[in-house]
Amino acid sequence: MSVSMDSYCIQCILRRNAELVGPLGSAEKATAFTRALMDLILRTPADAPSPALGPGISDLLHDMYGIPLDRFREEKEQSNRFVLERLPAIRARAENTGDPILASLQFAVLGNYLDFSALQGQVDFGKLDEMLDSALEMELDENAYRAFRRDLETGKRLLYLTDNAGEIGFDRILAEEIQKAYPHLAITFCVRGDVIVNDATREDARAVGLPFPVIDNGNRVGGTDLNQLSEDAQQALEDADVVLAKGMGNAETMLGCGYNVYYAFLIKCPRFIQRFEKPMLTPMFLRETGRA
Repeated sequence: MSVSMDSYCIQCILRRNAELVGPLGSAEKATAFTRALMDLILRTPADAPSPALGPGISDLLHDMYGIPLDRFREEKEQSNRFVLERLPAIRARAENTGDPILASLQFAVLGNYLDFSALQGQVDFGKLDEMLDSALEMELDENAYRAFRRDLETGKRLLYLTDNAGEIGFDRILAEEIQKAYPHLAITFCVRGDVIVNDATREDARAVGLPFPVIDNGNRVGGTDLNQLSEDAQQALEDADVVLAKGMGNAETMLGCGYNVYYAFLIKCPRFIQRFEKPMLTPMFLRETGRA
């Protein structure tokens, strides 16, 4: 279950964080930080996915460098404003297609670009606007999409696992279109239990006006760690006929879980480039392994 860290993941984590703290103090302090990070990695189970390290890294940055736990607050607020300003136009574009759910899914996948942690220093709102202009040209797996629509038709409960702030606004549009097409379907959103990088929390759900019940996963892992879920999240997962999991973090922590999960994300790291043999920022929509 999940995508375990390999040697590349470990090298990437060490490199990215060493680069982050390098300008913030002496070389000796950076070395001490890197050694502490190595110790954190060694104390993490060998089969753990990389998001499992997120809370520990965040705490380490805070304790050694005073970096706020909510260090991406400004970026989160900017992301939420970005989508709110564009929400009416995006909704209109989706509704003017032959398949508003597919169109909304295409926009929602592009919303996964708003990842200030994975795309360290590379997120550009202007570039995202350009991507949104061509969103309806996006190619997604047709078999997975057909299965998704069948499951929405027959299911009673959809659990929507979110990823980033801002992106959750695009998720709102998709969920609203799903609700219109399948009014019998009860839709519940699940956000992170506390602040971790720029992932969506209850605060972000309120900021984008999410009109659905919202629960949280009860922890700070940037994904869905099945061993740390809150009671509400665990029950919602068990009860769901369909699960839509946004972002690489949810894919990393859930692939192989056996639940009826559909994963939607942009490829944003070499590990996934290798796994799926697709280039950087390729849109992905796939169903959990072993499902018919």
